[in-house]
Amino acid sequence: MKRIAEICCGSLEDALHAEKAGADRIELNNAMYLFGLTPSIGTIQRVVNNCTIPIVVMVRPRPGGFFYNEYEFRTMLSDIEALMDFTIEGVAFGCLDENCNIDIEKNKKIIEMIHKNKKDAVFHRAFDCVQDPYKSIEVLIDLGVKRVLTSGLKNTAWEGMELLTKLQDKYGEKIEIVAGGGVNASNASDLIHKTGVLQYHSSCKNWRKDPTTISNVSFAFAEHPHQEDYNVVDFYQATRFVKAIKNA
Repeated sequence: MKRIAEICCGSLEDALHAEKAGADRIELNNAMYLFGLTPSIGTIQRVVNNCTIPIVVMVRPRPGGFFYNEYEFRTMLSDIEALMDFTIEGVAFGCLDENCNIDIEKNKKIIEMIHKNKKDAVFHRAFDCVQDPYKSIEVLIDLGVKRVLTSGLKNTAWEGMELLTKLQDKYGEKIEIVAGGGVNASNASDLIHKTGVLQYHSSCKNWRKDPTTISNVSFAFAEHPHQEDYNVVDFYQATRFVKAIKNA
């Protein structure tokens, strides 16, 4: 299997930068500073109509963890149903129970809907909250998940390198492992050679100022020195990331 460079995008502009940089795939979401939420229908429509590389859309109804009540879960199902009308490769999702185990029933319903429409089921970094990564990945394999995005249960993929290596060695023929979390052009090559993982996920993030963020009131979400900024995919960083993956 070839190496894959996936870039996390939060807008049409981000997606166009990712594609121009040579990315193999886009993970499309909203609110990257909250680790990604479900993007708007307008964003999905514009990206699908203007990009040619595969697109995976995030379905995550709120920030925080992944233990969803019935209202939130029904919202996820409705979002996924709406997504099935678009030409996308797959859906990124993840539901856990209150004990940080894979919620088999909720995920099964989601996967059945995705597979019914012949799209890929991708389990996102909710996986990094599970108690037993080996049991959890076996559950995902049994459920028919194609890919799992993980940092190896650590804050970054570099810190989780040992587990990433073990998961790739033991399960890489049964499910695709995507390493994400602090992955960039500087460490991608070492991660490839140390773990054997072939797919990598990066935000290639930079900051852009919006001068209206702080006026009579503050709508800032970032800390100093980025109080007036928001996140964008940086074309230069994206290009370096893709080259690092391809040339490792």
